[in-house]
Order: sequence, then structure tokens, then C-alpha cells
Amino acid sequence: VQLQASGGGLVQAGGSLRLSCALSGRSFSSYVMGWFRQAPGKDREFVAGISWNGGSTVYGDAVKGRFTMSRDNGKNTVNLQMNSLKPEDTALYYCAARAGTYGSRSPTLYDIWGQGTLVTVSS
Repeated sequence: VQLQASGGGLVQAGGSLRLSCALSGRSFSSYVMGWFRQAPGKDREFVAGISWNGGSTVYGDAVKGRFTMSRDNGKNTVNLQMNSLKPEDTALYYCAARAGTYGSRSPTLYDIWGQGTLVTVSS
């Protein structure tokens, strides 16, 4: 089972990026998914979570109203559309999968992790 995240890069403040994450090796729809981020010297932070069918989403306070998480079970992928980016959004972004209730904000509750993709927002 493997998660592969992509889409990170360098963007100016106010810009947008779209991250994607693909799961291989298992039935994707069995998992609820989450995005987390970790900036240098800081703890891993919950960004967003989505239910198994994509019908419900939840967001961290820092990104609410700017980021949108979605999933395509036919393609085994989740996406994170990030708009109105700020320098404080700069971090390594991770996707994670959990065989349980969606929306868990603790990284310890997620079973499978991707390798991370770097997002850098310049001021």
C-alpha cells in the first residue's frame, strides 16, 4: 500500500496550487483521507479531512474558506485545492489514509502516509 503526493511548488502570496495524492495497492474507498502539513520546527498540523464517499469534509481553522479537499474514488485520488495562499502556508504537505471515522485531526490516528510534497509561498 502506497500513497504518492504531488503538486507542490513555489507560488507567490495570493496564488493557488492543487495537490494530488494517489493510493495504490488497496481499495481506496475503504479509507477516509486527510491532509496534514508540517513547517520547520513545528508540529504536524491537520489541514483537511474527507469521508470515504467525499460527501463530508472538515478543515483546519487556518485554511477554512481557502482550501478545498475532494476525492475521486474511480481514480483512487484525493486533491487539495489551495487558494489565496499565504507565506504561513509554507510547509511539507502530507496525505494520509485511515480505516476509521473521517475528520480525525490527530496524525497518530492515520494508518498510511505519503512522502510529502513541499509548498513554498513567497511574500
